[in-house]
Amino acid sequence: MDLKELTTFRTIIEEGTFSKAAAKLNYAQSTVTNQVQRLEKELGIKLFKRGWDSVLTASGKVYAEEVDGLIQHWNYVLEQAKSLEKEEIGTLNIGVIETVTASILPAVLQKFREHKPNITCNFIIGNTDALSKALMNNSLDFAICGEPHAISSLHFEPTNIEQISFIVSKNHPFAEKSDLTLEDLYEYPLIVGGANCLYQIQLEKELSRFPSKPFFYTVSQISSIPSFVQNIPSVGVVLSSLPLSVGVVTIPLPMLNSYIPIGLLQRSKKEYVSSTKKIFMQLLRLYTKTSG
Repeated sequence: MDLKELTTFRTIIEEGTFSKAAAKLNYAQSTVTNQVQRLEKELGIKLFKRGWDSVLTASGKVYAEEVDGLIQHWNYVLEQAKSLEKEEIGTLNIGVIETVTASILPAVLQKFREHKPNITCNFIIGNTDALSKALMNNSLDFAICGEPHAISSLHFEPTNIEQISFIVSKNHPFAEKSDLTLEDLYEYPLIVGGANCLYQIQLEKELSRFPSKPFFYTVSQISSIPSFVQNIPSVGVVLSSLPLSVGVVTIPLPMLNSYIPIGLLQRSKKEYVSSTKKIFMQLLRLYTKTSG
């Protein structure tokens, strides 16, 4: 028994004759007859009275009442099988903030390949604002980033804490000082992430206590900020997990709150999560907690 035979049987009932069913299905009438005969042989019952195209036997009437449910079940099984196949050979589109890309993503991908070697992963790097918007328009499967503000339709699960870090070149006057305050930042330009970066927003809140704010240069690629501070007398503002080059050091600057939650961002807690997504997210949880 296969889906074609069930569909043919139902079509005969709907159309009233074998010939009309054949025309609707774009089959030769002999094909329809052969499919019905195979179905009867497999079931061990006669479905139609011979000599009358569409007159059901008593057994045929019983079977006809169940055929819609059988077809629905068959389609469901096929869809489930296709979904499983897609999970083994499909694609994940994952949004990631830049520091996570550098710190834990290579290790996560290495481990993920052991479970799902045929899954293609596309990593889209951006700040929390850009990634949350991409999630909203279904461009991403999920993201690991900060918690976006005022987007109630997204579900955020914190897995780790990032810390705002201030950096300068080794020959900067601040490099040897241990008693710096936020007011000292006004002496040099600040080089920070893009305007919608969560850590920049948090920094601006800290600086709002003062009559004015320091001069800012914004760089959307956080990993390039160390290169700027090595060549320009300035103070860079990054996240503590960002790897630093040899010529750059961190400096202590007290803040009321220098911590930013990082975690998994999804469209909804109720959304279906494939086994492929589950594995990747479990690895992200593991490695973000370990790195923290």
